[in-house]
Amino acid sequence: MLKNMEGQKIPDVTFKIREGSKWLEITSNDIFKNKTVVVFSLPGAYTPTCSSAHVPGFNNLIETFKENGVDEIVCISVNDAFVMNAWKKDEEADGIRFIPDGNGEFTEKMGMLVNKETIGFGKRSWRYSMLVKNCVIEKMFIEPEKEGDPFEVSNAETILKYINPKTKVPEPVTLFTKEGCPFCAKAKAMLTEKGIKYEEIPIGKTITTRTLLAITGKTTVPQIFIGGKYIGGSEDLEKHLKKEKQLV
Repeated sequence: MLKNMEGQKIPDVTFKIREGSKWLEITSNDIFKNKTVVVFSLPGAYTPTCSSAHVPGFNNLIETFKENGVDEIVCISVNDAFVMNAWKKDEEADGIRFIPDGNGEFTEKMGMLVNKETIGFGKRSWRYSMLVKNCVIEKMFIEPEKEGDPFEVSNAETILKYINPKTKVPEPVTLFTKEGCPFCAKAKAMLTEKGIKYEEIPIGKTITTRTLLAITGKTTVPQIFIGGKYIGGSEDLEKHLKKEKQLV
């Protein structure tokens, strides 16, 4: 039976981290004292669900969490410092603090250290998230104890809704662009002015004009998607943003 520690103080642990060529030590107090922190913990760096869903979910909502009073987002895994540093870089998650719990000490004291020897992982963390205020655990979202690697309640949206049920999660925005395109620059400027974060996919060797034609039916850029919905080019984006403003 996994342990729910709501209302209890965070375990007092010293973590070994790596910055550049130096080993450093940080304590639980360094991370949690006098701060509101969201933590998510997972079985392992570079594993499928962790890399494709868990980290990206929090990474995409960093600003929204900050707007709702969260000082920091922390990812903890039973991995060494080198692996966690490399994973953070690959995930482009500069706004998240990756903490290596290499010996599993923190995870064990949280009651979340589980046996993954059947898949060659040894002892790892069960998947969960929690809200910690000044070293005290206010709320935990622990994945159900069942076979496999459940990912149902420890996601970013669930804990964000707990913090503020009225929070509107921003829709993901993607732009297909080409270097030197003035209409692409105009579209990006409009989004930046509105404070809307976006993902830019440049047309080149990997993503070609044929790919763009297959997806949108057009070969001109930019081509813009918001929340999975096809918007169109820069003029279409301008109309969409004006319409959204009128609805507010």
